[in-house]
Amino acid sequence: MPELTDTANHGTGKGLILDFAGVLTADPRPVHRAWCEQEGLAPEAWRATLNDHPEGRRLYAALEAGTIGQAEWNTGTAALLGAHVDPVDLMGRAWTGVPAATRMIALARAARQAGYRLALLSNSFGLDPHDPYEHAGIWDLFDVHVISGREGLAKPDRGIYQLTLDRLGLPGTACVFVDDHPVNLLPARALGITTVLAVKEADTVAELEVLLGVSAVLGA
Repeated sequence: MPELTDTANHGTGKGLILDFAGVLTADPRPVHRAWCEQEGLAPEAWRATLNDHPEGRRLYAALEAGTIGQAEWNTGTAALLGAHVDPVDLMGRAWTGVPAATRMIALARAARQAGYRLALLSNSFGLDPHDPYEHAGIWDLFDVHVISGREGLAKPDRGIYQLTLDRLGLPGTACVFVDDHPVNLLPARALGITTVLAVKEADTVAELEVLLGVSAVLGA
């Protein structure tokens, strides 16, 4: 794994860029399966509708790009899930039970205390009526927020990574980026950013502790 530049002075002129879902939250898939069953749906209905259904993919891509809002997405996606599914706050109902990744958040706080600049780089869920970042309590942790729906760009578009670096005021070689989708890491690497694939929270935190020279302390 490549080392960050200026390794003799941890935190000085360095950045940590974090994805949201699956990095700052626990794996949402078990929660979404349980939610589907509570709604009278097949366990994989949420995943299949968002990822496999052509109209479901179109709606989610539009939400990520900010061309539709969450309320419109709720209405369109509820209809795809089933006639009995209530569209009111659909996104919020599906995501409310997904817990925050407490160890990763502790790692991010430790990095910030050590002088790293922190950026949230997230493909958007929309912000209204359900704000996932406020719900997880992580918004104020970051110096920079790059949310795809606000920018009209979404990962893995190279432009959204460059925008994040520009707002951090740092070169790619001074930054680490964590995401749970391999496809989202490739453009970051092309910009010189050190990348970490998030799979299991404990393993990812341990890797970052070594890479950043900080220690995650729960409750800190």
